[in-house]
Amino acid sequence: MRIVFFGTPEFAVPSLRALLLAGHEIVSVVSQPDRPRRRRFSNPEPSPVKAEAERAGLRVLTPESIGEPGFTGTLHERGPEVIVVVAYGRILPREILRIPPRWCINLHASLLPKYRGAAPIARAIMAGEKVTGVTTMKMEQGLDTGDILLQRECAIGLDETAGELALRLADFGATLLAQTLELHARGNLEPRKQDPAEASQAPALTRADGRIDWSRNAQEIANQVRGCHPWPLAVTFLRDQPVTVHRAEVGFEPVPAREPRPAPGQVIAARDSILVQCQGDSRLRILRVQFPGRKTMTAREAVNGRLIGVGETFAQAPSGR
Repeated sequence: MRIVFFGTPEFAVPSLRALLLAGHEIVSVVSQPDRPRRRRFSNPEPSPVKAEAERAGLRVLTPESIGEPGFTGTLHERGPEVIVVVAYGRILPREILRIPPRWCINLHASLLPKYRGAAPIARAIMAGEKVTGVTTMKMEQGLDTGDILLQRECAIGLDETAGELALRLADFGATLLAQTLELHARGNLEPRKQDPAEASQAPALTRADGRIDWSRNAQEIANQVRGCHPWPLAVTFLRDQPVTVHRAEVGFEPVPAREPRPAPGQVIAARDSILVQCQGDSRLRILRVQFPGRKTMTAREAVNGRLIGVGETFAQAPSGR
């Protein structure tokens, strides 16, 4: 099939490769413009999809606005049978959705209608889901509301981060997308409506999503640490300085009863891990941590370096805020 492929991040690269391997004619690739990607003020770099497309010798378009009439006209000229969208990062206007005679097809990293939106992987982990998956759908004007084409489930690892899960789902999704187009070419797809009553939202993460509230249950915080990795990362405060928690898990080891009970955020043990009091009787074991001006380190390295000790208390925000 003649395809225009929309995609931007690393998650979309396996899908582009899968379509090329399946023999589809990729007439254009559309990706976000070059931007600083390592640090805010670093030099602009091409998106992972643009870089992959250029290595494959494909034509790449990077419009600042996909709503411009000139861009829509360019897509018309390319004559795609299908437009495929994988994590492009912008909502396609109605004028583009109407271009291909054989639909616009989107690959989404959740089992729709659950987790519609920009951050389905992170939100699923933060919600404590044990299973997620990928969905291909026939696109319409709403946000991830189109008819479902195919789905594939995937178990979430007990200690798997959003970044690690995204790598697996990218490959799962690429296989599902290729299968979807193969069936579509043969006329064997049967779209089915989503049930709005089962829908949930997955808005983009902000830095505020990484702020640890130690009055919450330890399992919820552990899920937050996993879901916020690699961005925006889970952050707490010690001595009014931000401390990043890279790895953590629920602590189940018995701790002697104390009166009064330790306050939420208080360090109650510090050796191979940093054991922190959370809601009720729950406790979080911090395994990898990063202090200001230092590299990521194990909890033992932090304890041996006297960067944290028993009795100190983590806070949700600096004092005075």
